[in-house]
Amino acid sequence: MSKDFGRPPFAAENQDLVEQRLKESRETGGVHETVRIEWRGEPIQVEVITMPVDSLYYNPGTHRIRAQRTHDPVRDRGLDGDAFSADSQDYLHHLLRALPADPSKRDPDFDALMESLREFKQNDPGLITRDGILVNGNTRRAALKDLGEPSIRVGVLPSSCTWDDINRVELSLQLRKDHRRDYSYINRLLAIDEQVSFGRTVQDIAREFRTTARACEQDRWILATLNDLVERSKSGGAQLRLLDFEDHQEKLKELHRRYVKESAASKEKADLMKESRLTAIVLGFSKTDVRLIEPDFKARYLDKRLPESVQAKPSATPSAGVAIPGLGRTVRAADPKVAEARALTDSVLRVKAVEGASGDVPMAEAAEAAKTLSAVKAAVEEALEPAGKDARVRKKKQAAPDRIVDACQDIDQCITDLVLSRASRSLDEETFDEAMLKLRSSLSKLAVESVRSIKEPGDGLTWLLEAVREESS
Repeated sequence: MSKDFGRPPFAAENQDLVEQRLKESRETGGVHETVRIEWRGEPIQVEVITMPVDSLYYNPGTHRIRAQRTHDPVRDRGLDGDAFSADSQDYLHHLLRALPADPSKRDPDFDALMESLREFKQNDPGLITRDGILVNGNTRRAALKDLGEPSIRVGVLPSSCTWDDINRVELSLQLRKDHRRDYSYINRLLAIDEQVSFGRTVQDIAREFRTTARACEQDRWILATLNDLVERSKSGGAQLRLLDFEDHQEKLKELHRRYVKESAASKEKADLMKESRLTAIVLGFSKTDVRLIEPDFKARYLDKRLPESVQAKPSATPSAGVAIPGLGRTVRAADPKVAEARALTDSVLRVKAVEGASGDVPMAEAAEAAKTLSAVKAAVEEALEPAGKDARVRKKKQAAPDRIVDACQDIDQCITDLVLSRASRSLDEETFDEAMLKLRSSLSKLAVESVRSIKEPGDGLTWLLEAVREESS
């Protein structure tokens, strides 16, 4: 069930104003503006009115800034205590204008929205409860408020609206494909996880989020991994936050796909690869660099380059197993190599958390953390060089991706040739059309064989399958 934030201070006044303006709208002749929404599983049309910008309240439960709320823990707790106080609403106003990956900075997309509203005014109405809580249009209200605009157009939800309704309606509107400003990556993960906690099936969630059940399972695995990293990063009063991983979407998706593939052959190797790649992700390495990290990366390339301060100390008496209390049985202990890789990741997480909390920890400690991070990053960077050379040798055996790249270069050249032929009117259009039909046939065959060969499709193969499916439908 969704959290109930109660009613705002001027709920009664807003209700009276909403009823008055709805009545005035109905008494006015002509066509009245409405907006279509999903309401308790059925599509309905709700009436649109104009409301004063300053009379409305930001939705404290909006999924748009769920992860960013932890930017200021004190004000975050204030939101849970009194979501409609002036300070809480000011904090939401700040977060709606902030960059999702770093709420201390202003989001260029928000500035673009302001410019659009300044030049073209409001195109689409927002959506409110009769108490004046914005269900949709929170960011637009923030932009209109900054522009000094007095009014905002909003649809009005039915009077029986509950916080569960607010949650469901917001999700259905924000997840439409035509929506101009998507949720940030972490907030989307949190929204999916929230729906699971409400007892909904993965299939239902996937349908609502316009995705697949497999993609939802991937998102849940990634969020569980990130929550684990946040927990492992605790170092005194310092700790990483989910929003610190906002810019790593593609790297995390690739990690999941590779982990699933590697686990089918060896769980230990999959865990080794996972921990080493997580270390590189936390250190901010690019997707192409992270891709070079294989299960043997730490032992083969990294260990001899690591500074002593973060090297795992080998156990003098390795454990033969882990006892299960009350059963008198033991299970095999984790592979020592995996434990060492995990210890390295933990060390990097903790110093990263200390570095990020530089204003809340002693300067000497923050400086030491920055020094350690720099040393570890230099070691990983140095280790990636021989790893990259070996990877290039292995890639020589991978002809299929190279042929796709070559085909893309040929298509790029074809575009240039088309431009030139247009100027000279020398294009043989019938031959060109036949070639395009052959391309369609080849792409269909490629899709079929790719599905047979690849069990965890990436974004590229997913696109190809959707394109072929649309072509055949």
